[in-house]
Amino acid sequence: MSSHTAVIHWQRGDARFTDNRYSRAHRWQFDGGAVVEASSSPHVVPLPYSNPAGVDPEEAFVASLSSCHMLWFLSLAAEQGYCIDGYEDAAVGVMGRADNGRLAMLHVTLRPKVLCIGSQQPGAEQLLALHHAAHEQCFIANSVRTELRIEPAL
Repeated sequence: MSSHTAVIHWQRGDARFTDNRYSRAHRWQFDGGAVVEASSSPHVVPLPYSNPAGVDPEEAFVASLSSCHMLWFLSLAAEQGYCIDGYEDAAVGVMGRADNGRLAMLHVTLRPKVLCIGSQQPGAEQLLALHHAAHEQCFIANSVRTELRIEPAL
């Protein structure tokens, strides 16, 4: 078992706050020292109270699913002797109303493109099997109710 830390920093500044007109910009600080500027999404909280340059929780959710999948895919590919030279995923998350009427991330679609080099090249069937195995191993995918779709470019 392991533990992971994220510290969230936010300050009101000179905003009144009780009128709901305050900045949602804040910082995420992770246990390894990385600091990320964050904010609510401008799709949820209008400007100027959101900072579109900051990562919003919905984007971070999509990125964490994509990143976890990629890390497992790379590990599994290496175990099978495939040399992966590049990996890109234009992942998309769709928000909407869940069956209970609440807003939720309804589904996330990963669209990984993998570049392999070397004499041993995986075919479409092997790539699909690697993506399936990566999905099964992904800690984040195993932790959420959101439907996760994987549509690799073959």
